[in-house]
Amino acid sequence: MADLRRSLEEFLERLDIDTTCTDHPEVFTVEEMMPHVAHLSGAATKNLFLKDKRKKGLWLLSARHDRRLDLGEVSRRLGLGGGNLRLADEAALLETLGVRQGCVTPLALFLESARAVTVVLDRDLTDGGHQRLYFHPMTNSATMGLKPDDLLRFLRETAHEPVLLSLD
Repeated sequence: MADLRRSLEEFLERLDIDTTCTDHPEVFTVEEMMPHVAHLSGAATKNLFLKDKRKKGLWLLSARHDRRLDLGEVSRRLGLGGGNLRLADEAALLETLGVRQGCVTPLALFLESARAVTVVLDRDLTDGGHQRLYFHPMTNSATMGLKPDDLLRFLRETAHEPVLLSLD
């Protein structure tokens, strides 16, 4: 994972994207992560790697860490019909993003050359006035912060135009 993190950092440096990074013990849930990042100014995120059970599409959903998510409602808002989004299995996660469960992050999209993943961002992440947004940098033993505009630029540079969806 250290090599993947370094590759991400180099990619972000080439884009001239300023980041901050906090190392911490390995965590597997947002709840485990929060004591290590509560001092940071901005929005910690939770990230879900999903599949559409009908069309077999892949989705990466990012929302503020404390946001309650109803996947049925998200599915309906995306025009997929209710109840069609499910968590993708770890094999799909490894094959598509190169990370394992507990490390899901939109930052892994710099490795996803097939452009098979649709990114969905809670509109609050980009329009909520957050100083920084925090994601795992390819490993769940660190948390990386970047400005909302830089996240959008990163996604566009990797050819992943995000769907901005209000999850209120």
